[in-house]
Amino acid sequence: MSYPKTYRALRRTAKPYPLTVEFTTESLPETLGDHDVVLRIHAASLNYRDVAMLREGGYPIPVNDCEIQGSCCAAEVVALGSAVTKFKPGDRVAPTVNLNFLTGEERDAEICALAGDTAGVFREWAVFQESHLVALPAHLSWEEAATLTGVAITAWTSLNELKNVPKEATALLQGTGGVSIMSLLVCLAAGITPIITSSSDEKLARLKGISPRVRGVNYKTTADVAAEVLRLTDGKGVDYVLNNAGLSSVPEDLKMLRKYGGSIALIGFLEGFEAKWDPSLLMGLIGKAATLK
Repeated sequence: MSYPKTYRALRRTAKPYPLTVEFTTESLPETLGDHDVVLRIHAASLNYRDVAMLREGGYPIPVNDCEIQGSCCAAEVVALGSAVTKFKPGDRVAPTVNLNFLTGEERDAEICALAGDTAGVFREWAVFQESHLVALPAHLSWEEAATLTGVAITAWTSLNELKNVPKEATALLQGTGGVSIMSLLVCLAAGITPIITSSSDEKLARLKGISPRVRGVNYKTTADVAAEVLRLTDGKGVDYVLNNAGLSSVPEDLKMLRKYGGSIALIGFLEGFEAKWDPSLLMGLIGKAATLK
């Protein structure tokens, strides 16, 4: 299959902050490397990180000036380098978000994150190394598949990849962003009871409509969210806390955990990077044999 010489992309503008994005014209290489794969990008998903990168100090990894935005997409293989063996034209694939972290064994690898310190996927065409790509499920639409490498993988790892799920397990999901919604779906499929928070009763009602097992807490109108979560779990607490707020909520997260063996996944930073609490509170991890990841 043929492909164009040029394509459109969305790049961050130059500083000063806050940055915006603008369309640019980019070029594809005239010749392919042995392991190169040319992709036609059909859909891309917008994530919080894509917005955070536009603010000064908004994202905690290296962020190049004027880089192509976007971290998650679904694409079609169009052309191959001479040594590519894993894929063929027409295959549905996505690039992994961190190009230097591919097997889980790269203990000393530097971050090389899409849209951070390498080009992202808000573009019509791209060339990636064969090793950077994963196959996508055939039954998903392009738009659905474009969410997998970001929020879906985050949800999966935050729930400890569903390894050794306790009986009658529960999970506290902060907010109704992409990671929380994907985690809610994973929880329901895995038999984990999700408790999700929101400032909107309307949103909570819609989520409860998905399944009678979904429980909701309005954090604006509930005086003590931790106490309400304990009430909803008959005083036992939850097995998983998926923390999208940031460091500020860790003390409350600890209160909501089960007495033994729970885990807190520190995912987001919606409330910034400051923590105005006594670090000795982390000793609570010892008492509960809990994990902060």
